[in-house]
Amino acid sequence: MALPININDLLRGKPVEWERLEFKAGWNPEAVLHTLCAFANDIHNLGGGYILIGIQEENGRPVLPPVGIDVAQIDAIQKELLHLGFNAIAPYYHPIAVPVEIEGRHVLVLWALGGPTRPYKAKVSLGKDSKDYAYYIRKGSSTLRAKGADETELMSLAATIPHDDRVNQQAKVENLSRELMQEYLQQVGSDLAGQAPNLSLVELGRQMGVVGGPEEAPFPLNVGLMMFNPEPWRFFPAMQIDVVWFPKEGPGGNKFSEKIFKGPIPRMTRDALDYIKRNLITETVIKHHGRAESTRVENFPYDAIEEAVVNAVYHRGYDTREPIEVRIEYSELMVISYPGPDRSVRLEQLRAGRAQPRRYRNRRIGEFLKELEFTEGRSTGIPKIMEAMEKNGSPPAEFEFDEDHSYFMVRLPIHPAALEVAESQARLESGVESTQSRPESRPESRPESRPESRPESEGEWRSRPEWRAEWGLESIHQRIMVATARFPLGRSEIAQALGHKSVSGAAKQAIADLMEAGLIEYTLPEKPNSRLQKYRRTQNRTGGQ
Repeated sequence: MALPININDLLRGKPVEWERLEFKAGWNPEAVLHTLCAFANDIHNLGGGYILIGIQEENGRPVLPPVGIDVAQIDAIQKELLHLGFNAIAPYYHPIAVPVEIEGRHVLVLWALGGPTRPYKAKVSLGKDSKDYAYYIRKGSSTLRAKGADETELMSLAATIPHDDRVNQQAKVENLSRELMQEYLQQVGSDLAGQAPNLSLVELGRQMGVVGGPEEAPFPLNVGLMMFNPEPWRFFPAMQIDVVWFPKEGPGGNKFSEKIFKGPIPRMTRDALDYIKRNLITETVIKHHGRAESTRVENFPYDAIEEAVVNAVYHRGYDTREPIEVRIEYSELMVISYPGPDRSVRLEQLRAGRAQPRRYRNRRIGEFLKELEFTEGRSTGIPKIMEAMEKNGSPPAEFEFDEDHSYFMVRLPIHPAALEVAESQARLESGVESTQSRPESRPESRPESRPESRPESEGEWRSRPEWRAEWGLESIHQRIMVATARFPLGRSEIAQALGHKSVSGAAKQAIADLMEAGLIEYTLPEKPNSRLQKYRRTQNRTGGQ
C-alpha cells in the first residue's frame, strides 16, 4: 500500500498544513489515539491529518533523518491500531496505515481522514480500569480535549459530512476513471502511481480515499466523481465555469460571447484559466518621458484572476445548481460563485484581507487542489488577489456577499491605462480623433497598446527569419514554443510540459537557442537569476517599436 501524495512534499508541509501533521519519535498508543480522534472529528473541515511514527519533532517540524522504528514493530503497531479502533474510540474508527522508508529508516504513516460519523470520542486513558471517554479536537498543531464552546460546536456537527466527502449511492465505482486517477498520481509524484496498474479500481479508490462504503457494497465519494470522472456534470448539475464577455454596452447590449468549461475539476479549472489568459488578458505598454524603460501592465492581472477562480472552485457549493461565472465587462472583471463564504466570515474582515473562516465547505477538494499546487488553502487567496492588483498598479479588488451569504463576488477593476487605451480605440473606431477628447497634461503616462493578448500562430513564428530550418516539427525547440504560447513558464514548468521530470541539457540548450534568436524572452530581464524568472514568447516586432 502507498499514499496518494508525495511523502517528501508531506515532510515539508507543502500539500498539507502543519496543523494537520503530527510527528512521533516512537509508538505512544494513548497520544496517537487522542490525535486520531481529533483528526476524525475534523472540526474545521480541513480533511483530517497525518501521524508519522518514527520521526522526532522540534517546534512542530520534523527532525531528519528520522529516528525510525523497528520493522518488526510495524506489524505489532498495526494490530494494536485495529484493537484501538474497535475498543478505545467511539464510533469505531480506523486510519489508513502505510509503512514507508525515509532516508534509510522505516516510518509508519497514519492517514486519518475526517470521519463519516462524527463526533468521535476516545478513552482518556488506556489504563486497565479506565472507562472515561472524552472528545478531542485539533487547535493549531496541538491535540486538545474539547470543552465548553468547542464541545458545543463539535456537537453541532453531529452526523454532518461535507458534501464533497459523502458517499454517492447514485453512482458506481466504475464511474471513476482509472486513467485520470493514475494521471493525478503521476503528476503529484506519488509512490502509488507505480502500484496503481496492479490494483483493482476499488482498491485504488480506497487507497486514494475516494471510495467508501462497506466491503460488500463500495461506492465512490463525491470528490472522486468531481476529480476523476470525465463527465462529472452528470452527477452534479451546473458543475461548470461560464466565461462571459460583454462589449462596451454591457449586459444591457445585444452582443456578448460565452464559453462554458466542464469536466473534472483540474481540467475544467485549467482550461478556463488558459482561455482567459489567451483571449481576455491584454498588455499595455506605458512609455515615460525622459526614461528609456517602459512600464508594462495587464488590463486585469492574471495572478489575481487565477486566485479568484481557484478560490471559487475550492469554496463553491457543489450541491447548488449554479455555475461559477466569470464576467468580463468594459471596465471590470467579476468572479461569482454560490453560495457565499462561511457564516463566521465578516465582510469588513474580508476586505481587510484578515478573514479566517472557522471551517471549510469542501475539505477533500481543498486537499486535492493543494496537492496539485492550485491553492495553498488557509485563507491565502484573498490577500494574494489584493497583492496582485497592487503590484500591477490596478485599483483595489472589491469583495461582496449579501447578509444571507447566498453568493460571493470578487470584482477586479480594469487598470486605468488599459481603460484609456480601450476608450481611445473606441473613439477611433467611431471616427472621433482621440486627441480631441484625451487630455495631454501627462504625456509620460499615455499608454501604448500592443496586441500581446493574441500570441502569434505557429505559422507566423515559424515563418520568422529567426526560426532555423533544423528546428523541425518534432524538435524540442518547437515543443518549447508551443508550451509557452499560453502563458510564461519557468524552467521546471517547461520541463513538465515536455514530459520531463527535470530540466535536461537538451532543454537548457534549446532555451538558450530560442533566447539568442529572440523568439522567447525573460519576464524579469533585470533579474536573470531570480527564482521567479519565467520565459515568454516575444512579439514579432517589425517596423520598430
